[in-house]
Amino acid sequence: MPTQGEIVLSQRFTSSALAYVFQSPTLMPWATVQANVRLPLDLAGVAREQADDTARRALERVSLQDFALSFPRELSGGMQMRASIARALVTGARLLLMDEPFGALDEINRNRLDTEFAELSKREKLTVLFVTHSIYEAVFLSSRVLVMSSRPGTISGEISIDLPRPRSDTFRGTPEFAAYGAKLSKMLAGAMQEDAT
Repeated sequence: MPTQGEIVLSQRFTSSALAYVFQSPTLMPWATVQANVRLPLDLAGVAREQADDTARRALERVSLQDFALSFPRELSGGMQMRASIARALVTGARLLLMDEPFGALDEINRNRLDTEFAELSKREKLTVLFVTHSIYEAVFLSSRVLVMSSRPGTISGEISIDLPRPRSDTFRGTPEFAAYGAKLSKMLAGAMQEDAT
């Protein structure tokens, strides 16, 4: 398994094509949802009218268009994360780096957002690197899962989820879902055992 290397991006790939979604929504509480989503465009010097139009379209992509003039405190936790995803997409990002974005949500909302995000990423043709501590979230969302050990963080295992995507809610009740979850659990237990020795 490789222990070092580099990532080479296409010459057509610009910094605006990459976006990061944090563990928490990190929305500005004093600004409307639309202003929060528009922020990367404001920082890039995009004209206000164009930036507002682009922000509205990004909100439509995550089904938050009716909350554009709301403030973050008026949104549920799941809606705040969708606003954060819209902010990541507003620049035309093709690669999303996501650090446990749904980790603080209850299981019902987390499953719902996983389903919505799977549909969005397929529709938008996004490449996503998604960090999660949830085995079943990893199985549901991924085409490839890397298991990491701790201190120092190294890749200790890899599994391909060779099933069609996006996956519907019914996928969670299938034998294939359970089998991949069990296989991933075993790999994770092995990585934790290695850490303990």
